[in-house]
Amino acid sequence: MAYRPELSYRGSATLRRLAWFRGKPMTTTLEALLEATGRTMAEIRSGEVCAKCKDDSACEECAFLPPAKKRTHPNSQQANPITIASSKGKKRSR
Repeated sequence: MAYRPELSYRGSATLRRLAWFRGKPMTTTLEALLEATGRTMAEIRSGEVCAKCKDDSACEECAFLPPAKKRTHPNSQQANPITIASSKGKKRSR
């Protein structure tokens, strides 16, 4: 990783708790959160992030690329969806 941002105390505590909830390391949890954010943004605000992007070197793999424009490579594997507990205790996948 070329750039490693420091998290605030609250941000680090939030990430740590989410990681404990998922039973995964903080790094894996952060990656999953970023992927989920990218997918959500690509669906609800399609193209807005791309319009302001300054790096076109990895567009085909970008999390913000709208789903209709993505090409799936035969050897690629999709990341596991994040499972979130709802307020009623039931789990749902995103």
